[in-house]
Amino acid sequence: MTVAIPDKSIQSIRWLAAPTSWSWVDQANARPMEVLIDHAHCERKAAGSAVQMMFRYLCEPGLGEVLSPLAREELEHFEQVLTLIKSRGRYLEPLPSAGYGAALSGHIRRGEPQRMLDSFLVAGLIEARSHERMALLAEHSPDPELRALYADLLNSEARHFGIYWTLAEARWSRELVMERLEVLAEAESLALEGSLAKPEEVRMHSPGVTHRS
Repeated sequence: MTVAIPDKSIQSIRWLAAPTSWSWVDQANARPMEVLIDHAHCERKAAGSAVQMMFRYLCEPGLGEVLSPLAREELEHFEQVLTLIKSRGRYLEPLPSAGYGAALSGHIRRGEPQRMLDSFLVAGLIEARSHERMALLAEHSPDPELRALYADLLNSEARHFGIYWTLAEARWSRELVMERLEVLAEAESLALEGSLAKPEEVRMHSPGVTHRS
């Protein structure tokens, strides 16, 4: 899947190494509340990740000015999703993790400045996958209210992964960023391989990709 980055100097960037499979869409539509609750957790975690990077690199020029509003917007999305969950008689229940985020975090190198680059790209890949899957639900969910919610969040998600790309390219060469992105994008798609053991385990980032031939 090729997605456009909101930067006029960039035509397009291949973020995701493999597109989501139709089986995931069917699974998500069969268990909409599990996906919705997990989505709330994802927005909360995305805000936490932005804040964590902002404080880890406290003195990095230009970082706090970008990540602070991003974290606030993620929390606004969290509140928006939580409101819908509550309107349906549920709340932010604990859900077993799909293991996706942990799998990607395991590929972040520990030494600096490699850790910073990988952190930007992993965060961007997660945002790109979220954008792709929300777009699928915005088009194919049988629930009009959920279609409206996911459609409303799409522009922000696209902007978020564009932000992480811009942060990376401002600090490293395009060639170096693309080389590392290719490695991490492959790891991201591998983290989504396989099938669900139980239907109720469907999550925003549960297995379900189709590898290109």
